[in-house]
Amino acid sequence: MLKRSFQLLWVAAAFCMLAGAQSKTSGQEFDPHDLSGEWWAHTVRGSNFSLSSKAPAMTAWAQGKYDAAKPGLGPRGKPLGNDPIMICDPMGYPRILFWTNYPIEIVQIPGRTMMFFSWFYTYRTVWTDGRKLPDDPDPRWYGSSVGKWDGDTFMIDSKGFDERAWLDADGHPHSEDMTLSERFLRVNRDTIEITMTLTDPKAYTRAWTSEKITLTRDTEHTEMREDICVPSHEAQYKEVVRDPAGGVKPAGK
Repeated sequence: MLKRSFQLLWVAAAFCMLAGAQSKTSGQEFDPHDLSGEWWAHTVRGSNFSLSSKAPAMTAWAQGKYDAAKPGLGPRGKPLGNDPIMICDPMGYPRILFWTNYPIEIVQIPGRTMMFFSWFYTYRTVWTDGRKLPDDPDPRWYGSSVGKWDGDTFMIDSKGFDERAWLDADGHPHSEDMTLSERFLRVNRDTIEITMTLTDPKAYTRAWTSEKITLTRDTEHTEMREDICVPSHEAQYKEVVRDPAGGVKPAGK
């Protein structure tokens, strides 16, 4: 009888512990296949992030492009430079994902998943209607992308990137032959983890696998800003701010 009583007490205690755990997680349920919502990216080095702390060895072609790049940001940054975004060229992908002080909105509709970026006020489409990537796509700033689910992981494959865009603020280049494989995993209600592998034999001697990028859910419902790069504004900023910082004297002075 005593043994039976202890068994009942143990079951009751276990039930209470389980109930407590459930109460702690009530309202925390999530669908791992639901990536929709507004998110903030977090990387190891903020907006100066690249795929990883060290790039693979570059080919002679890529090294020449890298040496010719004059960043305005990052470890090599100076007030004057030739970063394509300084003339309002699109930032391109994956670089725009590294801009961590601007929100990202993910929208899932039948046949496609769309990523809206507040920075440069642009979007990227990932087709999920079963289509295949084109064999020889016309180059695009944000590439051509298709996605599918493998269990709880959303897998994206992309190609056809315009090589005028830099991969990061440091000026690492890529060619039109670049392909990108990404893995999105929603690990809990508030977190998506992203890893990616870039393959570009024309630019790098081996595949470039990224460090983990984390998206955290926006709990304050931040409004996406119309943050458009306007060439006339950028030219004025160059004249008023960037040129004086770089020691360039105004014309006629």
